Amino acid sequence: MKLEEVIKTTKFRNNRHKAALNLLYTAYWLKTHISAILKQQSLTSEQYNVLRILKGKHPESMCVKDIGSRVIEKNSNVPRIIDRLVVKKLATRYTSKEDKRETLITLTKKGIETLEQTNKLMEEAETKLISISEDDALLLNDLLEKIRLEE
Repeated sequence: MKLEEVIKTTKFRNNRHKAALNLLYTAYWLKTHISAILKQQSLTSEQYNVLRILKGKHPESMCVKDIGSRVIEKNSNVPRIIDRLVVKKLATRYTSKEDKRETLITLTKKGIETLEQTNKLMEEAETKLISISEDDALLLNDLLEKIRLEE
């Protein structure tokens, strides 16, 4: 559906303004669909993100600070997200032997299994939701990274 149809206007200052609104709308649209899929697994997008980060280091542990530096949504409350994952028995937390001030997090077997199941659902959804060619996806990635060059 065209942006103009969704937000019921054709008035944009310029194409950059329209692109910014289109990005915001599309990001929200995508997050809404992804959240519905993750809800089936009793996960939030932030929890899924942390599980994926932990899986990238598995079987090694990670400290909370390192996890926080890798999350997609930088305003996420990583310690609270980890608390929820520990309660769900998807991750474990323990104090570092080298530095008693540091808390380390690792995935549990249940966490790995949940992540594998969720990844399958996410791959299916990705195919349905992002229905563009590989070439278009490459171009889109390049354009999005070009927007963030000033970061």
